[in-house]
Amino acid sequence: MLVIAYDHGAAAAAEIATALAADTPLAFLVPRTDHTVQVRPLLEQLGTVVDLAGDDRDVARVRALRPDGIVTYSEPMLRDTARIAAALGLPGHRPETVLLLTDKERQRRRLAQAGVDAVRHHPVHRPEDWASALDAVGLPAVVKPLYGGGSRDTHLVRDEETLARLAERHPAGMMVEEYLQGRPSLPYGDYVSVESLCAPDRITHVSVSGKFPMAPPFREQGQFWPSALPPQDVAAVADLTTRALRALGVDFGVTHTEVKLTARGPRIIEVNGRLGGLVNEISRRAAGVDLIRLAGLRATGKDDWAEPEPMDRVHFQYWGAGPAERCRLTGVEGGREARAVPGITAYRPIVKPGQWLFDGGMTCQLDMVCGEAASHREMFAVLDEALGRIAYDFRFEDGRTVRVTPPRPWSEAAGSASPQV
Repeated sequence: MLVIAYDHGAAAAAEIATALAADTPLAFLVPRTDHTVQVRPLLEQLGTVVDLAGDDRDVARVRALRPDGIVTYSEPMLRDTARIAAALGLPGHRPETVLLLTDKERQRRRLAQAGVDAVRHHPVHRPEDWASALDAVGLPAVVKPLYGGGSRDTHLVRDEETLARLAERHPAGMMVEEYLQGRPSLPYGDYVSVESLCAPDRITHVSVSGKFPMAPPFREQGQFWPSALPPQDVAAVADLTTRALRALGVDFGVTHTEVKLTARGPRIIEVNGRLGGLVNEISRRAAGVDLIRLAGLRATGKDDWAEPEPMDRVHFQYWGAGPAERCRLTGVEGGREARAVPGITAYRPIVKPGQWLFDGGMTCQLDMVCGEAASHREMFAVLDEALGRIAYDFRFEDGRTVRVTPPRPWSEAAGSASPQV
């Protein structure tokens, strides 16, 4: 039996069951959150459901299942998963490694000590730490929570007035970091991610994922395989990622590392000790690699890794991003029409009309447009046509209503003869 420490994250319950149920019975260890309450009936159809207590009772409950392994695809569940795996002698991230993966200040400090990447940073544990953080880091700076993901409450700060407002809103539990200025990269984003399989004797990078330019402040808008980077840049990104994972002591499972492309070379944004969001869909389609299944099997001590299939086409995902301020999605039009565009292989709604969207600048995918093209240039042409058929309607808390079409931040540069990467 494989135990899945489950909450909202990079893999949905149905995806996990599709990937793993044929290999092993599943049990879902769940905290009581809005998401797990909503999906509990489905979880009970897919396997055994065990409630997470957050103390030593969790170890006893999981031991009673006589599991072969435990794994998570959810950032908030990483620490509980490591705690239980260590107590039961199961494969997994060591608890000390998970602290480095989930605490941004510890991670920055370790990477600097190991000589991998030194980024000016300062934690804010108390309100009085904001002044010393400004002195240590300077401006511009990035402010983000010490824990958590999805770009929630992540801000680019260019002046002291903005920093003061953030300090009032978030008196503690934040990190102030040096802003890593990306090099000119349009029509592509100035960052990439690296999806890796880790074991004690090797680290294998499945892919370097190219990215579309972000929506302000730091909201992701999609990814594509392969990236448009030249081979020497791919090698530099892969080498930096390997050194970062080794410095953090990562020798288990699937990881997702975000890397900024700067004039000085690649720099670490952050290392995540789990599968990246929506990565498995593109990994299966582009390379024939099911990362959900591989992570689950590795947790049980098995290894079913095979080299990725060669990619002779560009496979992409575009994620519709909602406004940065709190609002309700009231309607979506054009999904079926976008799906009919040649090159588009799927249109998947993610947020249902009527739902409130996160505030705080968090990456919140409204929908996902999937497809493939013969080249990166053709990818942009396909997306331009498909996205022109979609429209979103929003209602804000003050009563305003707005209709918008998906942003296409690459459009102005996509027609150039030799786009700068």
